[in-house]
Amino acid sequence: MQNQPILVDKQDMIGLITLNRPEEMNTFNIPLARKLNDALREMDQDDEIRVIVIRASGKHFSTGISLSEFKDKTHKEYREFIKLMDEHNHTIARMNKPVIASVKGYALANGSGLVFACDLAVAAEDARFGTTAINVGLICLGPAIPMVRSLGRKKVLEMVLAGDIISAAEAEKLGLINRVVPPEELETATMELAAKLANKSPLALQIGKTGIYGMSDLPYHQSIDYLGELFAEFCATEDAQEGVTAFLEKRKPVWKGK
Repeated sequence: MQNQPILVDKQDMIGLITLNRPEEMNTFNIPLARKLNDALREMDQDDEIRVIVIRASGKHFSTGISLSEFKDKTHKEYREFIKLMDEHNHTIARMNKPVIASVKGYALANGSGLVFACDLAVAAEDARFGTTAINVGLICLGPAIPMVRSLGRKKVLEMVLAGDIISAAEAEKLGLINRVVPPEELETATMELAAKLANKSPLALQIGKTGIYGMSDLPYHQSIDYLGELFAEFCATEDAQEGVTAFLEKRKPVWKGK
């Protein structure tokens, strides 16, 4: 198991995905990227899982794509390779369940892109982030995609073109991550957030995520109508009725997922 690039586990209603190439700073290669996307999709279909956490073994979350992968490929081979390296941007956004990144050490280049693609992120105070590919003559275009949804274009250009590394505190200030905690509290804080979401209505979580991602590509007034329709659809579900009834009756709701 320790030779696997990805480890999977389950605690209560929380699915755990661990990047497991610590000797290589959890850099992306083809097996890791494939197994990461496979694990995410499988957990999204697992009825026992309501929230997914992505974490890492070793000292660092991920320092990007392994540089050894950037050799002796044709244009077509590079296109297929980069598509796989970027695939988590599609996968996470299309999933019904929330995905939380738990970040320690360096999250650089495609590693930072994975964090920014996650729905939520908790980071240790000593974590560091950067779209640093420019520093080795490459460029972080994949990570720019989720970044630009959180930041303005000028800040994204600065980060991608300069390749500077920023602190967890600055990343939180910019809105790239949600929470910064002492290193020794990272696992506890991440699991507390995951457990909080896992106890919410799973259908409400799904509708909320779908709506917020969906409205990003719509004009203002169309997004209002789109989210209104989603909310109306959700209000007619059994879980929505159960949530309101349980609150009024001062009891814990029993979610059915329908």
